[in-house]
Amino acid sequence: MTDSGLWVGILTALTALGAGYITARATLRATRAQAETTTRAEALREERERRRSAYREMTSCAHAFNVVTWQIDDVDAARDRESRGRLLTQMCERIGPAIGDMNRAMHEVRLDGPASVSDAADHVRNMARRVQQRLNALLSDDSSGRRDAYDAAYQDFRAAYVTFIGLARGALEVKDT
Repeated sequence: MTDSGLWVGILTALTALGAGYITARATLRATRAQAETTTRAEALREERERRRSAYREMTSCAHAFNVVTWQIDDVDAARDRESRGRLLTQMCERIGPAIGDMNRAMHEVRLDGPASVSDAADHVRNMARRVQQRLNALLSDDSSGRRDAYDAAYQDFRAAYVTFIGLARGALEVKDT
């Protein structure tokens, strides 16, 4: 009997060791999976915050650009050619730095992506440059044709900006996976 008792004890001990080993491996896997999930969630959260910051800066720069372009109403309301010329010159002086800021912000968006939003930010900047060119052309000739070209360039800029906002918003949405 002592031999069978010994064998039962040995089998019980081996069963306990095996069960402990299996439990430890399962716990290790669960812990590893949880750590990976937490790390991935944190990385996604950081990416989203970087993108949000870059997109916010781009929209802020586009707004600053808009503030300059909206002064065209003051130019239109000016009573004499000299006042119009002075206001146009002020706009031209202010629009360059606004585009420079937008250029810097666009490169931040380019770094954080995704590509569709980066391309949209680049398009916004390019449309802003077109507005600047049309504004500069108004300095030498403020005819209705030049003014219409300025308005059309601004409308293209505005459409590009609205597209950028939509794509940026989509890139920031939390997706169920």
